[in-house]
Amino acid sequence: MINRKSAAMSVLLMVSLGHLLNDMFQAVIPAIYPMVKETLGLSFTQIGAITLTNQVTSSLLQPVVGYFSDKHPRPYGLVVGMCFTMTGLLLLSMANSFPLMLLSVAFVGVGSSVLHPESSKVARLASGGAKGMAQSIFQIGGNIGRAFGPVAVALVVVPHGQGGIRWFALLAVIAAWVLSRIGRWYKKQIALHGRSKSKFDMENESHLSRRQITIALLVLLMLMFSKDFYTANIQNYLTFYMIDKFGLSITASQYVLFAFLVSTAVGLLIGGEVGDRYGRKYVIWVSILGSSPFALLLPYCNLAWTIVLVILVGMVMSSAMSAILVYGTELLPGNVGMISGAFFGLSFGLGGIGSAIFGWLADISGIQYVFQLTAFLPLLGIATYFLPNIKDK
Repeated sequence: MINRKSAAMSVLLMVSLGHLLNDMFQAVIPAIYPMVKETLGLSFTQIGAITLTNQVTSSLLQPVVGYFSDKHPRPYGLVVGMCFTMTGLLLLSMANSFPLMLLSVAFVGVGSSVLHPESSKVARLASGGAKGMAQSIFQIGGNIGRAFGPVAVALVVVPHGQGGIRWFALLAVIAAWVLSRIGRWYKKQIALHGRSKSKFDMENESHLSRRQITIALLVLLMLMFSKDFYTANIQNYLTFYMIDKFGLSITASQYVLFAFLVSTAVGLLIGGEVGDRYGRKYVIWVSILGSSPFALLLPYCNLAWTIVLVILVGMVMSSAMSAILVYGTELLPGNVGMISGAFFGLSFGLGGIGSAIFGWLADISGIQYVFQLTAFLPLLGIATYFLPNIKDK
């Protein structure tokens, strides 16, 4: 476990809370899809385009922000990012057309693109050496936030309409306050350690060749493609699937999505602890390839078993994210911000592309066909075999 003094547990908890609020705001977007699809007369293809816009804006800027912050840390940049998110939420609360929806979610995406690389770097600074667990604590906030997004929409937006999203903009003010406190701590660390990027990381002892690093990065790319495409389908279309196949109400389908997102938070925590103890590669093996039996069975089960398998898939597959991220930073030590930004950005970008493709397929062949097709994606986890073993200090 992380030592409270050396790991600055209070900072980890605050950065996790900031991540929780940010990702809850992000989760509002897919949670309102059934509502805006009906009120604005949108197609599944347009729903996919909204997700693509949000996740592309939240992905393309992340590596750039991370690279810049490695060289020139900006502690209060987190607050600026949250202001973009707040603006996007206010626009979303009154969006009455497809173009305005796209503009709204783009603002929310830009805010997220600032938060993830900087916050991930703060978590690394406060890790006390338990890098996997620190990343899991940071990321679990985001998963909890995504889990509560649909529930908050069911409780606030569904009864009061789209204008209820304004309440989330008010929460963004609280998030900005939390991030400002993190910024003060971060500023002290910069003053203590200096601005050299080597001070923000721990050197590893793997001494991998450039060829091994290239192969490892390509394998991680394939694994993230598998994980993020499959997860994008669940997060964005599970509510439609439950309504179409089992006739659930919008509210009931949101609670199923909530169960899935809570299970991903649990999986993250387990993956971080196991990765610190036994190695990241083992976690990646079990996480992605190990979820394939549940994914393959899911489209052919009744309601009760579908919910059980959705929870199992979420728990098992989500345990890979912190392991993949820490593994990547160990491949290229001293570039935590850039690697974190690239990996989070890639995750969002792949999710956005996958959502757009699956929305198009759902319009053509139906949402149940999409779930049958995507069930084969976790089998790509077999590529983990080609990852080199890394031993760090």
